[in-house]
Amino acid sequence: MALEQSFGQEQKQVQKLAMTQKMQQSLQVLRFSIEDLHEFLAQKQLDNPFIVVKGGMNYQAGASATDLPKETFLKAPEHKTQSLFEYLLAQVHLTMRKTVLRGWVVFLIDHLDTNGYLTVDLEEIIQQTHVDRTTLLDALTLLQRLDPPGVGARDLQECLLLQIENDDKAPAMAAAVITQMFHEFADHKWNELTHKFKLSLGEVQQIADYIKTLSPAPGAAFGGDDIGYVYPDLVVKRSADQQTLELTVTKKTQPVIMFKEKYYAQLEKMPDKSLQHFLRLKKNEYAEMLKDLEQRGRTIERVGQVILEYQQEFFMGKTQTLRPLLLRDVAHRLQLHESTISRAVNGKYLKCEQGVFELRSFFKKPVTMGNEASDLSADAVQSQLKALIDAEDKTNPLSDNHLKNLLQKNGVVISRRTVAKYRELLAIPSSTKRKRYATG
Repeated sequence: MALEQSFGQEQKQVQKLAMTQKMQQSLQVLRFSIEDLHEFLAQKQLDNPFIVVKGGMNYQAGASATDLPKETFLKAPEHKTQSLFEYLLAQVHLTMRKTVLRGWVVFLIDHLDTNGYLTVDLEEIIQQTHVDRTTLLDALTLLQRLDPPGVGARDLQECLLLQIENDDKAPAMAAAVITQMFHEFADHKWNELTHKFKLSLGEVQQIADYIKTLSPAPGAAFGGDDIGYVYPDLVVKRSADQQTLELTVTKKTQPVIMFKEKYYAQLEKMPDKSLQHFLRLKKNEYAEMLKDLEQRGRTIERVGQVILEYQQEFFMGKTQTLRPLLLRDVAHRLQLHESTISRAVNGKYLKCEQGVFELRSFFKKPVTMGNEASDLSADAVQSQLKALIDAEDKTNPLSDNHLKNLLQKNGVVISRRTVAKYRELLAIPSSTKRKRYATG
């Protein structure tokens, strides 16, 4: 069978969007948070001798966040700066003599996770190092006696037991219940507990209430990064007559960059061609940066105006819930790409009477009722659901099906499965696990 080959020319017309370097910088500037933006501009100021940035973040030596006007930022919660490892090691050095046993305690401390749990298997350590089993178990015992209570546990059950044993005020049978019937306790099989330990349902309820006060992650409070300060990009205030809302862009989100015209003019007179090329390059760089900053500020402000319009009742204090709003809704309204809106809201913050919020938090998906989207957001439905559960009789809690029927009476038509999903998102247990028994 003969094979034939033929060659020819074919012309195709294809549309492609080439991402130029200028476009990339424009998108990058839009994506920056205020802090990132000012760090970027500080670097550009070093790279370009003709640029001066006004209204920076005071990054010079000796400056601190306390030097900035208090109204421009929200102080984040403080965290312990000492790591769990450092805290435990300090206790070891203060309470233990320098022996082989202390060395194994330090070894085990080095194998704790951020929650304070031991992440290595003792049997594997014994096989690999040939350490005496008694020595290793003694080291573990010493570790588990350190503060915070529960540190060095190998699972949740052991973590709770260590805390119970360290607490003189723990209910008398709490340790026995967690030791012998931990899984039954966790699954709320309380009738089995009453028969096993000859307890009343009220006594089991007291143990359950106590267990809830214990920490499942004793090491989590240590080593958290200091979040520092959040700088709002937009500020929403009510007008003097309290009838309308005003949106303003903060100075930090619209930094001013100046061009050293006199210095540039002096150098421009020099005949050096390479210098002339350098000058043109730096002036164009300034022009592009100025354009990108103006576009960034304008885009964030436009997005903020749409959010203000959609969520007006929230900002006026008439409701605590937000209306459904999608990125594509704002993109369509402003004739911009959805990815542009995403860059404009991520890491950008708005300050209002209710607090400081990331712009992204004002976007909520609508709840689907039947085949149509409603005017209620998922947050609004979850708020109703939580209110119903908070008001229920805890000795006879509402089932998901009962909650579905009550929501339906309020005009919220969703399935039982959706009720269960929202309840789980709110970290609310099922009706079986919410049931309480009289303790008196």
